[in-house]
Amino acid sequence: MVTHPHLLAAVDLGSNSFRLIVGRVEETPAGSQIYQVDALREPVRLGGGLSKDKMLDRASQVRGWDALKRFGERLRDFHPDQVRAVATNTLRVAKNAHDFLVEAEIALGFPIEVIAGREEARLIYAGAAHSVPASAGKRLVVDIGGGSTEFIIGSHYTPIHMESLYIGCVSHSRQFFPAGNVDEYTMRQAELAAKREIQIISSEYKHTGWDQAIGSSGTARALAELIEANGFNDEGITHGISRGGLERLKRALIKAENVNRLKLVALKPDRVPVLAGGLSIMLGVFEELGVDYADTTDAALRLGVLYDLLGRSQHQDMRTVTVEGFKRRYGVDAAQAERIGELAISFYDQLGEPDEDLREENRMFLAWAASLHEIGLSIAHSAYHKHSAYIASNADMPGFSRTDQARLAALVLGHAGKLGKLAQARDIEWTLLFCLRLAALLSRRRTDVGLPGIEVRQAGGGFEVRLPNEWVTNNPLTDYSLVQEAMEWEKIGRPYRVVYTGD
Repeated sequence: MVTHPHLLAAVDLGSNSFRLIVGRVEETPAGSQIYQVDALREPVRLGGGLSKDKMLDRASQVRGWDALKRFGERLRDFHPDQVRAVATNTLRVAKNAHDFLVEAEIALGFPIEVIAGREEARLIYAGAAHSVPASAGKRLVVDIGGGSTEFIIGSHYTPIHMESLYIGCVSHSRQFFPAGNVDEYTMRQAELAAKREIQIISSEYKHTGWDQAIGSSGTARALAELIEANGFNDEGITHGISRGGLERLKRALIKAENVNRLKLVALKPDRVPVLAGGLSIMLGVFEELGVDYADTTDAALRLGVLYDLLGRSQHQDMRTVTVEGFKRRYGVDAAQAERIGELAISFYDQLGEPDEDLREENRMFLAWAASLHEIGLSIAHSAYHKHSAYIASNADMPGFSRTDQARLAALVLGHAGKLGKLAQARDIEWTLLFCLRLAALLSRRRTDVGLPGIEVRQAGGGFEVRLPNEWVTNNPLTDYSLVQEAMEWEKIGRPYRVVYTGD
């Protein structure tokens, strides 16, 4: 496979559009900078194919697959480490998202991560913060997507508040303007619906305050282009979005009575079906949060994904930062977590995974699982591993996709207790679980006791553990625990041999 060491690519499976950007990484004395060198956009309108019972229809899925095939051709020579694909609200809520994603990954040629709302917000802020001039004060970034709207207040490159609300230009347009008809009453109802959602966060956000408001990505950029090109902005304002500009665009839309009859400069055909919904949400944002003017940037989620990907390649992985934060928040015994992590990784290394990239990724997940396996103790000692898994699965974990969190939760859940509950689950990583469980078993004393040389290997579809006989004789509890562990694996049909070596 040909690689492009200075190129990174991000794919965004949004509810309205699928987008691809390719960025070139430039190293400067002040740090790394990414410059966009290529971009593709497909108005898939995936959210428009979502039924009332949250099922994606066949037509929208086919549009998505066809778009991703074209993206896949552009990315054909890229190494997997240089590409990150993320999916947002529609694929967060669709009941048949898994079926779509199976074919989507084949079409694209790379894994696709469904990211949580707050993770989307974090990446949006990263992209916006890297695309606008530096500011000394706080920024409010609002990103109206197809199925959700993200609100972030941050300073420099650091987000302070992040929220994702279930209002978007596709869903709002379908709910209030299904045939494209627009009148005074319907527009006001759409604005009020948006305001009701925003009220959930408005008090906290206004209390924090901001010095600059930014509308990011497609909807904000499209509204700004219409307002600017048609001279709707307030006097003296030539760029961005003013409150008066939004009101004048609304008047033009109501006068046309239907979005399909609207005749304005810079109105793009693919924006027509979602214009009224996006406008009503932006009006609600301005009114509820007291915004009078917003700058705009087209860069948001996709650029944020590129910078996050760059951080991973430079060993500044946000996921590691998140895990460290969770360790502090839940009072994790750091020495025990490190002890188990190092031991589990040493066992994994003995098993000889030939794929270097996969080996490095698995080692990271073992370390993270060891770091978080006891966070459930903050709730209760009884069944703490279940509490740990619940937190890992459901908490907001910046940097982690939903797939990452599910993977982490499965390891945390399975590190102790019976294995039968996992036997029917899909995608259980038995090799990693073997390493983590054995490390936890051998670290029960929670001290650095000086373990003997322990050898592990895969054998007959299961595992083999070899320990010195003399050490086992002097550690009867460990001996008993290993016998019980072997029985547990045998119950699920996986051989587990404990072999005692020496005299």
